[in-house]
Amino acid sequence: MKNGAHSAHRPRPQRHFASDNYAGLCPEALAALLDANTGHDISYGDDAWTARACDLIRDVFQRHCEAFFVFNGTAANALALATLCRPYHSILCHELAHVETAECGAPEFFSNGAKVLLLSGPNGKISPAEVERAVHRRTDIHYPKPAVLSLTQATELGTVYTLDELRELVAVARRLGLRVHMDGARFANAVAALDVSPADLTWRAGVDVLCFGMTKNGSAVGEAVVFFDEDLARDFDRRCKQGGQLASKMRFLSAPWVGMLREGAWLRHARHANAMAKRLEAGLRALPGVTITYPVESNAVFARIPPAAEARLHQRGWHFYTGVVTPNESRLMCSWDTTPEDVDAFVADVREAIGASDVAT
Repeated sequence: MKNGAHSAHRPRPQRHFASDNYAGLCPEALAALLDANTGHDISYGDDAWTARACDLIRDVFQRHCEAFFVFNGTAANALALATLCRPYHSILCHELAHVETAECGAPEFFSNGAKVLLLSGPNGKISPAEVERAVHRRTDIHYPKPAVLSLTQATELGTVYTLDELRELVAVARRLGLRVHMDGARFANAVAALDVSPADLTWRAGVDVLCFGMTKNGSAVGEAVVFFDEDLARDFDRRCKQGGQLASKMRFLSAPWVGMLREGAWLRHARHANAMAKRLEAGLRALPGVTITYPVESNAVFARIPPAAEARLHQRGWHFYTGVVTPNESRLMCSWDTTPEDVDAFVADVREAIGASDVAT
C-alpha cells in the first residue's frame, strides 16, 4: 500500500490538539448549566448557584476565601494584579507568561500603569535567583518598584512548579516584600499532575490570590478569582463591575462550577487530559524525526515535527499550532474529551506524513 492510501479513507478528525479551548462543555458542567436555567433567580451574583459555587471553592481549598467570577482569564489576571499593586509598581513574571504574551497589555491597563518586568528560566519556570536579581537590579525612585510575583501553574510550556519550588519562590517573594499571584488557567492539571491538595499548592505555600481556571477543563465561560487574604478582596466586586465583569445572570457563570466541583469532576477531567498527553508523548517519541522539547507534566506536548510532515497533517484536517509559544515547536494540547483513539489516530497520521515526506525528498 502506498504512503497515504490508508489515511485517504480515514474519517477527518472531529477533535483536535490545537487548544483545550476547542473542547465543548463536559457533561457535569452542562447538566448544572441546564439545571440553573429552570425558573427565576436573583441577578448580579446574589443567586443560590453562585453562593453554592463559592462554598464549594472554600471546601476545595479547606479555607474561608473570597471568590469572584469573571468572564475570562485575561480579566481575572488583570483585575487580580491591579488589586495587588499601585500604578508605580511592577509585576515580575516569566517572559513566556500569558500576562505578558497574550493579554494585550490588560494588566498594565487595569493597574493604571504598573509595568510588567520579564524574567527568564528554563522550561517556563522562574528561579528564586531571577526574582532576587530583578528586585535588586535597581532601587532608585526612577524605576518601577517590584510589588508582585506572578507564577503560572501549570506553565505556558506545560511544566509544573513542584511544591518545593513553589515554597522556595514564595519565601523569596515574602522576604523581598512581594505579593504572590498565581495564574491558574490550568491549575487543575497541575494539581492532578502533582497529586497534592489544592490548599498545599496555594495558600499554605503563601499564594495571595489564585486565578482559578475552569474553561480549559470543561466549562464554557467564566473563571474564578480566589483571594486567600480576605483583606485583599475588599471592594473587588466594584473593580469587577468597573471592568465590565459583573454578569447580570451570574448563575450561568457559576453553575458549571457547581457541576465540576461537587463530586470531583474537575480533577477527573484534568487527570484524563494529562494521561492523554502522556500517551501522545510516548507515541511521538517513537517516530523518527520528531523531538519532544519540554518535559510533559500536564496536558501539553511540545514537539518539533518535520515541516513537510506538518503541512501534510494540516491538509489531513488536523488543527494544531506551531510557534504559538516558542518558535519552530508545535504545541499539542489534550482536553477532557480527548480519547485514546484520537491520540493514536494523530500519531498514525504523523507516521504516515513523515513517511510520505521521506518518499517525496
